[in-house]
Amino acid sequence: MTDDEDHSNAERKMQFLFALRSKGVTDARVLTAMEQIDRGPFIRGYFSERAYEDMPLPIACGQTISQPSVVGLMTQALKVTNRDKVLEVGTGSGYQAAILSQLARRVYTVDRHKRLVTEASEIFRALDLTNITALTADGSFGLPDQAPFDRIIVTAAAEDPPGPLLAQLKIGGIMVVPVGQSDAVQRLIRVTRHETGFEYDELRPVRFVPLVEGLGRDG
Repeated sequence: MTDDEDHSNAERKMQFLFALRSKGVTDARVLTAMEQIDRGPFIRGYFSERAYEDMPLPIACGQTISQPSVVGLMTQALKVTNRDKVLEVGTGSGYQAAILSQLARRVYTVDRHKRLVTEASEIFRALDLTNITALTADGSFGLPDQAPFDRIIVTAAAEDPPGPLLAQLKIGGIMVVPVGQSDAVQRLIRVTRHETGFEYDELRPVRFVPLVEGLGRDG
């Protein structure tokens, strides 16, 4: 790599982190994780040159990779510690799981599309992210065999926080999930489980693909 390319990459990374901060991603651990995980490998083909822009981009199977600031804000809202076991519903490109792998003890990520799980797993291996387990499964039912979880993050919109996922959250655990109809404005919700029930905090408007039950045709 030439000095010019080095300088260009450093500048691009600086602009990337500045964009995150300007959108409200201020947690130092989250920013460090997002600096360590390059978004580039998670975007293939025509859109790869736009990997460092703060925008959602299409990926395979009719899905999208979320814009980095939304990934950062959701991760920040999750308040992950290095002792946590995290479930992600909706692997997609694998970018969100890779960020979480820098913060948590163990990440389980599930997607209904086998192709997405396979491609994301290849990237995890290439980046030597050994604390991620990626599985093809119907994420709306969570992952009962590995429950309970300290943290759950859902990267597709449900009409309500799914009951099976709420049940798999530890007491004191946190879930971050977009809630709302797929064709209307959705709200990002943080759910905290207490001994006596669930506390709901509305964080911000978002737009995600809908959470769909069942496996994809390639699954």
